[in-house]
This record gives sequence, C-alpha cells and structure tokens, in this order.
Amino acid sequence: MRIQSSVAQIIKKFSIIGIVGAIGVSLGLGMSPILFPPAEATQASEVQAGPAPLVKPASFSFSSTSDSILSFNKHLISISKKVKPAVVNISIIGTKPQGFQQFPSPFFDDPLFRRFFGERFKQEQPQVPKRQQQGMGSGVIVSPDGYIVTNNHVVESGDEIQVLLGDKRKFEAKLIGTDPKTDLAILKIDVDDLPFLSWGDSSKLEVGEMVVAVGNPFGLSQTVTMGIISAVGRANVGIVDYEDFIQTDAAINPGNSGGALVNLQGDLVGINTAIFSRSGGYMGIGFAIPSNMAKSVTQSLKDHGKVVRGWLGVSIQDLTPELVEQFEAPDTKGALVADVVEDGPANEAKFQRGDIIRKYDGRIVENSNKLRTFVAETAPNTKVKIVVFRDGEEKTLIVKIGELPKDLANLESVETMGEDHALSGLSVESVGTGPFSREEGVRVIRVARDSRAAYAGIRKDDIILEINRKIIEDVEDFNQMVKQLKGDESVLVLLKRGNATIFLTIGKR
Repeated sequence: MRIQSSVAQIIKKFSIIGIVGAIGVSLGLGMSPILFPPAEATQASEVQAGPAPLVKPASFSFSSTSDSILSFNKHLISISKKVKPAVVNISIIGTKPQGFQQFPSPFFDDPLFRRFFGERFKQEQPQVPKRQQQGMGSGVIVSPDGYIVTNNHVVESGDEIQVLLGDKRKFEAKLIGTDPKTDLAILKIDVDDLPFLSWGDSSKLEVGEMVVAVGNPFGLSQTVTMGIISAVGRANVGIVDYEDFIQTDAAINPGNSGGALVNLQGDLVGINTAIFSRSGGYMGIGFAIPSNMAKSVTQSLKDHGKVVRGWLGVSIQDLTPELVEQFEAPDTKGALVADVVEDGPANEAKFQRGDIIRKYDGRIVENSNKLRTFVAETAPNTKVKIVVFRDGEEKTLIVKIGELPKDLANLESVETMGEDHALSGLSVESVGTGPFSREEGVRVIRVARDSRAAYAGIRKDDIILEINRKIIEDVEDFNQMVKQLKGDESVLVLLKRGNATIFLTIGKR
C-alpha cells in the first residue's frame, strides 16, 4: 500500500508539473510578439503569413525607440561631417623668457592650459636666454574666403601663426585683429572656397539644449564631443572684461580653445574658450563665447580693424534684495543706474540716477552685466527703446547709442599672470581713468584663484594705494614696482576696500 501510494503521489506531481509547464509555454508564446517583436520586412515579398500580431501599447515599443536612436545617431554623424572640415588646428611660434621648464609633453603648452593651471604645472629653473616656444589651439572658418575666429589667448604670444586644415593643407595666417576684452581674435588665410560654418543665434539657446563641441584637444585633430547647455549668461568668471558665457558639459580640454560649439542644426553658437578644473583636465564645466558676441566682434574687426562698441553713458550696478526694498522694485532683475555721465547719450535721453533699466531694445535685462553686453554690441548712432522703472512705474526712453570713448575703450590695464612674485595673478587698471574716477591708485579687476595675492585676501575691486610704502598713482607706478619684486620676498600692500583702508601682507611662497 505504501508503494502504491508513493507511485500515485509521484504521478500526481508530474501531472501538475506538466500542466504548469504547458501553461507557461502558452503564455510565453503569446507574450513573445510583445517582448521580442519580429524585425520589419523591407520588401513586401518577405512578409510571411501568420497570426495577426497582438496590439502593443504606444508607450512600450522597442522597435520605435531603436529606430529613434539610430535616426538621432545618423543626424549626429551628419553634423560631425558638416562641422569638422570648418574647424582648424592653429599652431603658434613665439619667444619667451625661460624662467620655468615646461612639462616634456607639448600638450601642456596649450595657451588655455597655461592660463588657467600655470604655476602648479611648472618647475622653477635658472634663467636662460629666450627660446622658441610652440602653442596649440583651434579655430573656426566663418567665411569661404578664409576668415577664421579663434581666442586671443591662443595667438597673443605668437610671432608666426600657422593653420592646418582638415585636408592637411597648411597655411601661414595673417592676424587681422584681436579683442582681449572678449578674448577673441580674427585670422585670415589666402585661399578661397573653404568649408565654413554659418552663425547661429546664441540668444535662442536654452538650458538643456544639446550641443556639439569640435576642436583639437591635446593635438588630436577634429575631435567631436557632445553635451548640453548647462547655463547661459555666465558672468563674473574672472576671465575677460565682457563676460556672457555659455556653460556646457560637452568635453572641452586643452587644445579646444577657439574651437566650435554648434547646435543640432550644425550652426555655430559659441567659440570654446575656457574650462573650470582642479585637475588640469575636463571636469564637466566648460565656457564658450556666445556667437552673437563673436559675430559682432568679428565684423567690427574686419570693417574697422578694431572693435567699435556702443556706449550708453551710465554707471550701473546689480540689484540686491535690500536695494529692491529701498527702490520698491518688482524684483532683482535689471540694472540700477548709479550715475549718469554729463553730455552722454543717457543724459540727453533724460535718464536719472536711481532708474532701474528693465528692458533694452525689447530684451529683458537680467543684470548689469547683461545690459553692458547689450550696449556694447549695439552699433553707434542706433536708436534704442529702453524701459526703466522709476518712482513705482515703468517709463520708456529712447536713446541714441554713442561710441565708447577712447579713454574708456583703451582703459589702461595690466596683467601679472604667469609671473613669479607676490603680486602674480593680479590684473589691475588705473582708477584715475574714466568719467567716474575721483581718486588715485589701481583697481584690482581679476585675482587668480591659487595666487599668493588671493591667499593673502586681496579681492576684486580692491584699490591698491601703496606697495611696500611706495605710493601707487596709476598702472605705470604699479608696473615699476612689480619689476622690482623678487620671487621669494613678501610684500606690504595698502589698499582701500569700500570705506575702509587696510594693510595686507602677501607672504613668501
């Protein structure tokens, strides 16, 4: 009986397993069209007869997703093919005093790399006679007759500039003009019928929009990377005077300086110029000069051999929450007018101190830097409608933009980047220049992050009055004092910060 019972139980178990297995197979066959859809036939004759496929949910389709990815990938390939021939390799040959020995690899001699990561990547050596140096960068052809846009810091130290095209042809380039205030330079090579990129409208860029960067990082020609727009209108980065940067996470490395940032239509929307990094390489934060600014500077350099900028004739500042409360403004957007230049365009248009400029030529003014950029890009003698907030209501003023006066356009400044003394890493300008100046000294306009001056506490907008008890009246005095400084000595600085006057000691390295 025990044997019969065991046999019966075994038969029963196998029966159950068989039934469950049959159900599983049936379900598997029924679900397979959904989970593993058959490949679509390319010709009608290849379609085989069979049961009608199950209706698949619109939100769950492997085939449609796959087709979309493939289609997008093909589009990226077509953009790359269009853009790469218009992006060139720029090499410069110049001379420099040899106080330092560079890394053996030529990749570390890229101007962008030297500019942002200089002193930590150098080893001090005894002074030797000047020698030839070679740098690398990228450029973008913007017209078929050989005009090329690049960064000023790529070519500023070059005695000779050579351009290598994508087809391996090499040309010596002529420097048409430079604009250090935006870090742009224009070159020209004598050849026609070149591939070029059309200017895009950078004002239409949106955060999250996909972009492609093309350049020559580390000498690797025509490298293509992809990312998104992380931010627009980035200012106060401390790189140049006119900052309205596009921030992107598309990989930008040393050698990409002057390369192209394009949208998904293949239009040029930015000129790659800088990266933020603590390691010397890509960390996901890159900056590009917007195409609208680059286009304006390029046209001005071509037409006039210099950059002609518009001028409103006001001193402006950003709005803080405290100022918003005092002026009963709607929000912190806009630029607060702190002063109006006598006989300037704004004075003639009846601007007043305390006006808050909200719109410029139909465009919203987010902050004072944005207004400065808008005005600079406006051609002189252009009439512009400006909306200001005054006494609780908005008013529209029409102003005829003037040309930035020479004493402001050529505002004297000096940089000590790359030098070796206590004040290395500072950029200063004379305080006694311009319509609002009423004092002597030099104003600090940039401080390198890792400089001795930064560690000592010197800040942007500090006014240096004395160096080692010697009065500093202007940039010329500053230059004379800097030449006397030795690399290993500390320096005593008297400076004015707001309403306070303080001494700071910049210690030995």
